[in-house]
Amino acid sequence: MSADADDAEDWERSVAGDGEAFGRIFDRHRDRIARHSRRLVPNAHEVDDVVAVTFLEAWRRRQQVRLVDQSVLPWLLVTATNTAQNLRRSARRHRAFLERLPEPPDASDSTESIEGGVAMDALRNLGLSDRQVVVLCVLEGFSTNEAATALGVPPGTIKSRLSRAKRRLAHQVRPLAQLTTTPEEA
Repeated sequence: MSADADDAEDWERSVAGDGEAFGRIFDRHRDRIARHSRRLVPNAHEVDDVVAVTFLEAWRRRQQVRLVDQSVLPWLLVTATNTAQNLRRSARRHRAFLERLPEPPDASDSTESIEGGVAMDALRNLGLSDRQVVVLCVLEGFSTNEAATALGVPPGTIKSRLSRAKRRLAHQVRPLAQLTTTPEEA
């Protein structure tokens, strides 16, 4: 029996309230969602948060979840992307709030650096709809039809978003790559 067929059967049971079936879906897709989340958030504890919220939303909204070719994975990937976006937005608001506070005496700068390289930074800077399409079609290898089903939009929309996102990524990566290239590498 394939994982997709297992998903469909376990998801049907989950919708009926079977926690063990949902647990099997969690076990089946947890690592993939964590890998995906590492691309979207800057540190490991935020990856855990994204995974937890993604599966909480899957359980909470299990009546509305759309399966793509009998798999819940595309829905989970889209939800993880949205969760990461919400987390980033919240962190940005938190940083803005902290910047408005007066600095305590003798405070040193404890700003954390975001790891991931030029390409990951460029991906994180894309708009949500562009990032969703890049993640599903480029990074996860889903077809435009599968991505369209997962996102609930026509396949033509996916194709135009993908084209636009690739242009934006190329535009962002080239200048950043030039800044990080040393004279010896050039």
